[in-house]
Amino acid sequence: MIPFYIGTYTAGSSQGIYRATLDPASGQLQNLELAAHVDNPTFLTLHPTLPVLYSCSEVRRDGKRENSQLMAFRIGMHGQLTAMGGQPSGGSGPSYVATDRTGRVALVANYGSGSISSLPISADGALGPFATSIQHIGRGVDPDRQESPHAHCIMSDPSNRFACAVDLGIDQVLVYALDVARATLVPNPAGHFQAQPGTGPRHLAFHPDGQHAFIINELGNSLTAARWDAESGTFTALNTVSTLPNGVAVHNTTAEVLVHPQGRFVYGSNRGHDSLAIFEFNTETGKLSALGHVGSGGKTPRNFRLDPTGNFLLAANQDSDSIVVFRIDDQTGQLTQLHSSLQVGSPCCIKFAA
Repeated sequence: MIPFYIGTYTAGSSQGIYRATLDPASGQLQNLELAAHVDNPTFLTLHPTLPVLYSCSEVRRDGKRENSQLMAFRIGMHGQLTAMGGQPSGGSGPSYVATDRTGRVALVANYGSGSISSLPISADGALGPFATSIQHIGRGVDPDRQESPHAHCIMSDPSNRFACAVDLGIDQVLVYALDVARATLVPNPAGHFQAQPGTGPRHLAFHPDGQHAFIINELGNSLTAARWDAESGTFTALNTVSTLPNGVAVHNTTAEVLVHPQGRFVYGSNRGHDSLAIFEFNTETGKLSALGHVGSGGKTPRNFRLDPTGNFLLAANQDSDSIVVFRIDDQTGQLTQLHSSLQVGSPCCIKFAA
């Protein structure tokens, strides 16, 4: 059995972070249980070598995002979570947390304030106070969604020399030099990637070859393939494709993007169309081509995750309180929905703990 954790919004029936298991033979989901009481653990990540889980905690007071925290939990022998303490996220409305590839730095994107932070991680996995907090500046062309910066994602690149932050509000992927020893970030302005105005880039995924990346554009309903230069820390756009079928007219925003471990297939999620978009990536040309779509099995697939074997995709449908399993055909990339699901309140992040 492969364990995984589920981040949620807790305004409804959810109480925090949940744990469940995936049967790698059948794809069945089992053993759902509450792992930790946390307010709005909207995004999770796991330490690369230690039994430690990190969670954003987006706390609202008086209608505002305040007292937002990054929290650490020790993972017990049976998967239970024990709080290790937390630190301020360095901004409001944290939407993403990741560690660098050594597990010595935590990286946070604060959507509400449009800022990013880096925090040192000690030898036991505990968090220190943020070492860097950087406020993004600017606005986009969409007056409703881009009135100010909105950092939505941050992660280290495959070389671990840079941290790349995707900001929906200013249509940019901003690149920072990463100093692991000091847990600090320094802007690399030459590397900042400018997306098409109004497309609102949201998330980023690197290809296993370390030389390509994929940027999903929330407002533009599109996916951009880019070349990544790990020496200079720069992106070069190669092509952009729609995440929606031809001729579809529906209010939609995209959410997550992930690459299959083999590197041949890329997946993105549509909220509104409520589907998973399937793409093939050509490593010779560096370009994407659409392979089709499949319904997500629920409403608003905010997040999805590929299991460690690469055989299954789990879709977290936030507005239908469900996680639905799909089998992946590793020859064609196509997805087949299985009769396997979980009911959990407002799921918005899945992380496998294998």
